[in-house]
Amino acid sequence: MIQRVTAPALFPPPTYSHASVVEAGTRLAFLAGAVPLDEKGEIVGPGDPVRQAAQVIANLREQLDAVGSDLTHVVATDVYVVSSEPSVLSAVWDVVEASGLSSGPHSSTLLGVACLGYTGQLVEITATAVVPEQGGSR
Repeated sequence: MIQRVTAPALFPPPTYSHASVVEAGTRLAFLAGAVPLDEKGEIVGPGDPVRQAAQVIANLREQLDAVGSDLTHVVATDVYVVSSEPSVLSAVWDVVEASGLSSGPHSSTLLGVACLGYTGQLVEITATAVVPEQGGSR
């Protein structure tokens, strides 16, 4: 259902693919940015991008579950981190990798940004995922 492609003429990416191709007729979910808020709307891990990344992944799992999908069916993400330091971006990416999200591997962009929507927010992930047919493997 998902074909992950690494272009042979490009430098091979370490843990993601250059493109993901999905057959026509497949249901897709375009998810709003997952943010590091708890069920009360409070920021989790103030000042800690790694802790916030873990909460963002947990919230992304919930979003995917709500539409009948999961991390293995994610085909593309944008990972936003409030930082201009590559080491901070790498630390957040380590959380993404450890979650299994990049096991596809999916197509992804990792960005350092100036700010995000909630006061104190350091991480956000948007995603597009395939929604498997009922009765199929998720």
